[in-house]
Amino acid sequence: MLPQSEDKQQIAGETAPATPEMSKPSYKRWLGVGIALIVVASLLISGIWSRVSARAALDREAAQAALTAVSVVSPKRTAPADEIILPGNVQPYISSPVYARTNGYLKKWYFDIGARVKKGQLLAVIETPEVDQQLQQARSNLLTAQANLELASITKTRYQGLLKSNAVAQQDVDNAVGTYNANKAIVEADKAAVEQYSALVSFEKIYAPFDGIITARNTDVGDLINSGSSTGAKTDLFHIAQPGKLRVYVNVPEEYSQGVKNGMTADLSLAEFPGRKFRGKLVRTAEAINVTTRTLLIEIDVDNPTGTLLSGSYAEVHLAVPNHASTFLLPVNALIFRSEGLHVATVKSGKVDLVAVTPGHDFGSQIEIVSGLNAEDQVIINPPDSIVSGQQVQIVQASLPGDSK
Repeated sequence: MLPQSEDKQQIAGETAPATPEMSKPSYKRWLGVGIALIVVASLLISGIWSRVSARAALDREAAQAALTAVSVVSPKRTAPADEIILPGNVQPYISSPVYARTNGYLKKWYFDIGARVKKGQLLAVIETPEVDQQLQQARSNLLTAQANLELASITKTRYQGLLKSNAVAQQDVDNAVGTYNANKAIVEADKAAVEQYSALVSFEKIYAPFDGIITARNTDVGDLINSGSSTGAKTDLFHIAQPGKLRVYVNVPEEYSQGVKNGMTADLSLAEFPGRKFRGKLVRTAEAINVTTRTLLIEIDVDNPTGTLLSGSYAEVHLAVPNHASTFLLPVNALIFRSEGLHVATVKSGKVDLVAVTPGHDFGSQIEIVSGLNAEDQVIINPPDSIVSGQQVQIVQASLPGDSK
């Protein structure tokens, strides 16, 4: 029995101190398992988070791709004055045809086209033998009438003297006085006839009415001349123009009529003077709209002391007409034509807003918008036909009106 008890004691003695040594490996093992679980959990969470982030980014990209991409343009405010270019008719300041005032044949002319003449200078002479004879006859009639008047005056004076001594009757005196008065009236009439034919004879000579240039000569030596007062065909012998100052007549459309005022300056450009401008001044308007053309006739005076500009020329007149209304310019490809009227599509907070607008002048690639827009609006160019208000869009490009195509 003793050996067994010793064996038990030995076993018990060996077993008791072995317990703390066996607990150390178990703790390390659980610690390793915990760390492994933490690593695995971290890897799982990281993978799941990356997948969630990728899915959210994909959703955002898909939502962004689903939006309609648009390009926008900002309205450009128009200038305070619009320059309009209108055709103008250049005319001399004074222009006059020269007619004959008596009938006859042209005896001689002294100036041809292009000649510069002074006022009162002799241009031509007309031969009028009939008028000369009529003047001679009128003068003879006047001499006869004056002789009869003188005889009637002597008779009247004599009868009035005899009446004082009752040598003649009162009737005889009255007859003498009446004869004197009648002859006096005949003398006055014959004087008027002489003056009339003298005036007609003076019309044989054609004089320049003012300083100017002969622009036309419509007669020649031997031509039959009809007076301007006759019922026959009347032809001006000469045409004279004064080119020192020119009048330019322009028809301004009714829409600009309120902007043109007397005193405004205007620039003239002519094809024969490329790159050169001639300054003029607006001096008067017709103050009425032509009901046929719906235009306002204005006159612009241009100094031409050297005769550079020729009368009758065609000129382009540049006028700066004040623009009282605040308007904007847009490219024409921003317009939307709907049955409700003309619209443009603007972008506000990423959404489309269809705005009704009123057009003004059409400048080809651009159009004037009179009402409906503000300077801060962003207008879509080349909008799709299906675009509607409230639609989400994505702005991909913004430009100025002149930059859009």
